Amino acid sequence: MRGNHSYTGLPGAALYKSQRESMIDLLRKRGIRDERVLKAMSEIPRHLFVPEALIGKAYGDHALPIGCMQTISQPYMVARMTELLEIDKDSTVLEIGAGCGYQTAVLAALAGRVFAIERISELARMAQANLKRLDCHNATILCFDGTIGWEEFAPYGAILVAAGSPSIPKPLVDQLAVGGRLVIPIGEEEQQVLVRIIKTEKGTVRENHGLCQFVKLIGRHGWED
Repeated sequence: MRGNHSYTGLPGAALYKSQRESMIDLLRKRGIRDERVLKAMSEIPRHLFVPEALIGKAYGDHALPIGCMQTISQPYMVARMTELLEIDKDSTVLEIGAGCGYQTAVLAALAGRVFAIERISELARMAQANLKRLDCHNATILCFDGTIGWEEFAPYGAILVAAGSPSIPKPLVDQLAVGGRLVIPIGEEEQQVLVRIIKTEKGTVRENHGLCQFVKLIGRHGWED
């Protein structure tokens, strides 16, 4: 990521500054407290991650379609999931479901290294292009089944899953470091509960953090295609 995290030279950076400020005000009102998360999201140009026809809606608090029947998550959910991970510059993070790369960029602004998986090749290429545009150098994206994780770089201090799963994929828990946190939507196809799993020496602790709605997590340890 850019050393000073400045995106002022990117298209529309100044034009959409007030929209980003309004988005951050709303996130504060909705209970987001991590100032590092708010700072990252106040600077990253979300409008560059959505289709051109939807740029005017980029900073509204709602999910938007990005093609391939997938979405960019609403800003509140991006902020809440990132906040629950409790990451810092010493963290190595695994992201499942990179989509267009916006959540990846937020994670990369806060963590030391991000490894992101995207199942759909067209979106993986889009995410790579978007991160390159932002000079984001501490995130790596590959295209394969995210439900099996990415064992090569495990254990991870934090894992974020940006799609809803019927259950918690065991490989992701196995690849989580002791003391690490896994944030994942769990439930039915239409609605899930945002769950945080904290791994301990004796097992795992599960916390529920409210209802949410994500696209399905497709893969060996998720939903069938």
